[in-house]
Amino acid sequence: PIGTIEAEDDNFLFYMPTDIALDSQGNMYILDSGNHRIQKFTADGQYITTIGNRGQGPAEFIYPLSLDVDSRGYLHISDPGNQRVQVLKPDGKDYKTISFAKDPAGILRVSESGHMIMGRGAGFLSFSMQSLEEKKELPKIIRVLNSDGDVERNFGEQRNYKDFLINRVGNRFHFTIDKDKNTYVAFDYQNRIEKYSIDGKILWKADRELNYSTDPPKTKSHIKRSGGMVSMREPEMNRCSNGIAVDNKGRIWIVALKRQIKEEESVNIGVRVTMGAGGARSVGMSVGGNTDVRETDVYQLEVYAPGGILLGKLPLNQFVDNIRIINNRLFLLDSMRGMQYYEYKIIEN
Repeated sequence: PIGTIEAEDDNFLFYMPTDIALDSQGNMYILDSGNHRIQKFTADGQYITTIGNRGQGPAEFIYPLSLDVDSRGYLHISDPGNQRVQVLKPDGKDYKTISFAKDPAGILRVSESGHMIMGRGAGFLSFSMQSLEEKKELPKIIRVLNSDGDVERNFGEQRNYKDFLINRVGNRFHFTIDKDKNTYVAFDYQNRIEKYSIDGKILWKADRELNYSTDPPKTKSHIKRSGGMVSMREPEMNRCSNGIAVDNKGRIWIVALKRQIKEEESVNIGVRVTMGAGGARSVGMSVGGNTDVRETDVYQLEVYAPGGILLGKLPLNQFVDNIRIINNRLFLLDSMRGMQYYEYKIIEN
């Protein structure tokens, strides 16, 4: 594993890591979100340097969401806490900032052409009073932006549950792109996998047999307002996937749940938002629950052929919060318990 919550060296001590990317030399960049920094390592895991810290200036972050490295070695960081995407040079110095003040920045991937493929902004940082208003049409889930951040097209449909909070949770998803600029989406709470072409046309859909329901919850969620405070209880829904990646052969790898996580296995993220003088907002996040449990039989990898046919399943024995494949290197993320990445090599028979 890369990093561990028990590490004595602070450079390997991550807190809620969220993403990993590689440059052309195979160096690893780990987005250590809870520590508001990027940790750079050699291909074999030796520490090189730290990029960034908490703040609002250049190369500073507030719980950054995702990162990717383009063909030039420039780092693209989705930083919704600062309402922006930052682009840094390979040495970590500031190159440019793209504002996302109106429409929150989501998870991003950079195509070989330099376009940013971005998911819909999600989580507490995208929550606003305006978003509570009923909308007749739900926005598309994927945005394609040019290198200046201008939206060129949107695609991908949300399911309308006719309830704001159920829509908010039920339409969460993971996505990835391939070298041919196709986009693959796996919904977290819907039995739904989709592949889209470069121009946003759906190429195929897939689902699979599950031994649990993905129907909307029977219990009502709620939002309470008191003065300037808003509290929210999100609905409890059965999760069916936790990440998607595509390899060089076009095979699709999905982190799937064989069963639901038991209460004694569960963890949660607590969010604290305080407003200071002049409307300045301060955000704090912490992990709670049973973080000591590291092994489980909940997860498996489902591997699909490029056409969407299921090839097989691989059992896992750890908690997995996301997956990323770059070349023949496969990374599984344990973000909230061990707070580390597991690396595997894809070997062809």
